[in-house]
Amino acid sequence: MRIAVLGAGAVGGTLAALLSREGHEVLVTARGEHLAALQQHGLHVDGGFGEIEARVVAHATLAARPEFAILTTKAQDAAATLADNAQLLEGVPVLVVQNGIGGLEAARSALPHSPVLGGLALFAASYLSPGRVTVTAAAPILVGASEGADPSLARMIAKALGTRIRVEVSDDIVAAQWTKLLVNHVNALPAITGLSVQDVVAHPSTRRIMAASMRETVRIVHARGGKFGDLPGIRGWLVALIGSLPLALGAVFPRTLARRMGSVPNPGSTLQSIRRGRPTEIDFLNGAVVALAEPIGRTAPINAALTALVHDVEASGEFLTPEQLSARVAV
Repeated sequence: MRIAVLGAGAVGGTLAALLSREGHEVLVTARGEHLAALQQHGLHVDGGFGEIEARVVAHATLAARPEFAILTTKAQDAAATLADNAQLLEGVPVLVVQNGIGGLEAARSALPHSPVLGGLALFAASYLSPGRVTVTAAAPILVGASEGADPSLARMIAKALGTRIRVEVSDDIVAAQWTKLLVNHVNALPAITGLSVQDVVAHPSTRRIMAASMRETVRIVHARGGKFGDLPGIRGWLVALIGSLPLALGAVFPRTLARRMGSVPNPGSTLQSIRRGRPTEIDFLNGAVVALAEPIGRTAPINAALTALVHDVEASGEFLTPEQLSARVAV
């Protein structure tokens, strides 16, 4: 099959390499030094899914019409990327694999005649340098059809990715996205401190702040009538309990997430963006919680504070110590 991956960064690069290994013709979009490296040397992925040297067709925008496409850009780049490639994507099934929420709506708006599916990458990957990605924790990808899409498309995607990565099909991808939004709360604190996810969770004060941001999020999602779905190894009904648990018990969830990442330091996607000098997607993660709270007359002060601090680091390049962070964020 001819498959497009829009945004061949850490997650997109991993998926592109896996698809190439399965024998598909893979088209990718990228920019800058990364694009030049892909065009000259191909894509090198190593780590949890093995070592892959993938020859991909790389351009700033698509040069040919694919049979289906996977959108893996940062959330803030989704609308522009879809618009730039709309002519070749109209009517093509699109799988949206992004952190945060709103990606499905953006794809349906940009491509009204395309079936849209949702995907959640549960593996951990890091962009090392132009053309190079490492998978620091091998884990499945979850896919599911959004409203109006044929569920059989999710099974087609699972087949295309092969057996080297486990693909699970969800019957409620929106509920699963709420749970993934909570999982993605591991990103803000590394971006603020410059520490790995594992180090942030190991430190008592930063672990407490992370648990507090998660509890605040669960309460707001419940107030909006949302529900939390299952992810591989994570039960939605257990996640929902974080909203009512004391912080000491709620902190078990961050510990579990960090433990599953293994021993290789995981910087999180937001810190990776800061290190590369790129805008982060924090407004679609913790910032999304703040936006969700406003229409129902609620506030999300912890998530608002973390969002603002990430933007401070983006602007200044100066990280906070855990002690400085604790002084800035009251929980």
